Amino acid sequence: MKLSNETKEVLKNFSTINQNLVIKEGSNISTMSAMKNIIANATVSEDFPKEFAIYDLNEFLASLSLFTKPELDFKDDYVLITEEGSKDKALKYWYSDPSVVTTPTKEITMPSTEVSYKLSSSTLSEVQKAAAVIGAPDMLLENGNLKVTDKKNSTANDYQTEVFESNGADYKFWFKVENLKIIPGTYDVEMSAKNISRFKNTSIDVEYYIALEPESSYSANA
Repeated sequence: MKLSNETKEVLKNFSTINQNLVIKEGSNISTMSAMKNIIANATVSEDFPKEFAIYDLNEFLASLSLFTKPELDFKDDYVLITEEGSKDKALKYWYSDPSVVTTPTKEITMPSTEVSYKLSSSTLSEVQKAAAVIGAPDMLLENGNLKVTDKKNSTANDYQTEVFESNGADYKFWFKVENLKIIPGTYDVEMSAKNISRFKNTSIDVEYYIALEPESSYSANA
């Protein structure tokens, strides 16, 4: 089996959420942060023949980079990585014990959503860049505007941009900027008053469920 560039991109992104991963048999890959406040799901083009666990996903991806065109052969206890069309060199990468790897145990179901909008790739990039530039740890969606700031500092610098026209509801949905560990791109976003959000990429089959901060609020009768 060869991994597509898109799958490698997904795995690299998932490594920022959690360094370890269980890949189940089939084409669905899921990961969960250690704090259990981020869950990501992806459907990839490959069909994995068996379930296996990786303790250090970055190390596994680095191992693939030792080969120009790596081919993967999944054995019972390890994956054998070789160069396409050649057996001159090989790397034996052992699976981890699944019991020491954090992984989602059940599928998450998005509750009813109060706010939904499309977040463009350019806006996502601009907001993340602004947060890095001004050192803003928090992100707020309020009245159709997305703002990055420090909610603990009333005089903190902030950056704000309109992402959609407000529907008249009164809401404040707070995120931690550090939790927005998503692949660059355009997203369909859903926000629930139950303090959870869903970001679904519009071009590749990957989605993220990200917990909102406890002080988030929603009122339909603004």
